[in-house]
Amino acid sequence: MEAIQSFDFSILNAIQDSLRCAFLDGFTVFLSYLTTSGIIWIVAGVVLLFFRKTRAAGVILIGALALGFLTGDVLLKHIIARPRPFTFDSNITLLINPPTGSSFPSTHSVLAAASTTVLLVKKRWLGVIALILSLCIAFSRLYLYVHFPTDVLCGLLLGVICALVMLWIGKVTRLENRLSQKS
Repeated sequence: MEAIQSFDFSILNAIQDSLRCAFLDGFTVFLSYLTTSGIIWIVAGVVLLFFRKTRAAGVILIGALALGFLTGDVLLKHIIARPRPFTFDSNITLLINPPTGSSFPSTHSVLAAASTTVLLVKKRWLGVIALILSLCIAFSRLYLYVHFPTDVLCGLLLGVICALVMLWIGKVTRLENRLSQKS
């Protein structure tokens, strides 16, 4: 575990030492607030619900978000209870309010990866946009010093798994066929 934490801190500190600048400060703070509580992904899912052709994608996306939140934020964060990186170094000045709760896994990363995976499968052009946004979000969690790289990587993996589970459920239940039929 010490080797992982040492690796994590080496990446976090390299980001702080080599990339810190006013532009990235503002950009990462903006991303953090834009994606708080997964609001951007929830809005995307709700918008998809309004159109018959994308309704199933919206249901699957919202389901993947719910599954990701429950497994990551409600379950794993409480079981693992990993402290956040900024709690180890009093010299770090956070650009955002200190997040509460445990560090592992990164909920921002879970929700971003879950949404991106669903969108890549269901609406590829939206998925590509979501992928770019998700990578920026994942980086922002490291830049802001609120998550370790392993928190983010595991969050991304968990998000993909949650999305794949929901896509499978959608396929098995023939959700797309049922939701795209005219009333």
